[in-house]
Amino acid sequence: QVQLVESGGGSVQSGGSLRLSCAVSDNTDSTYCMGWFRQAPGKGREGVAGIRSDGITAYADSVRGRFTISRDNDKNTLFLEVKNLQPEDTAMYYCAADFAWCDPVSLTLRRGAYKHWGQGTQVTVSS
Repeated sequence: QVQLVESGGGSVQSGGSLRLSCAVSDNTDSTYCMGWFRQAPGKGREGVAGIRSDGITAYADSVRGRFTISRDNDKNTLFLEVKNLQPEDTAMYYCAADFAWCDPVSLTLRRGAYKHWGQGTQVTVSS
């Protein structure tokens, strides 16, 4: 069973930055699809960034230009750099992984593409 553990969340003021990490228990070389999702209170879980094993990325329109997803296969870790945070970015952030190929890359933003999920890390942004 693949395990994913997120870290790096916290409380910041508007305009602040964070770096979220997701440690994966399996070899990420064979993890074709990886992504970051978020869920705010009372809302559904939405995909914000995804990355394939070939390095191709996808972003939700609401975060494009502010969030950057990356992966380090040597360390079996997924990252999400989040900049210029706004109160509407407040949510629990989850990482997800799957061994299936995500094509087109927009699939990396879909919940149904993933079988493996972390427990989440909270990001709170105050104005």
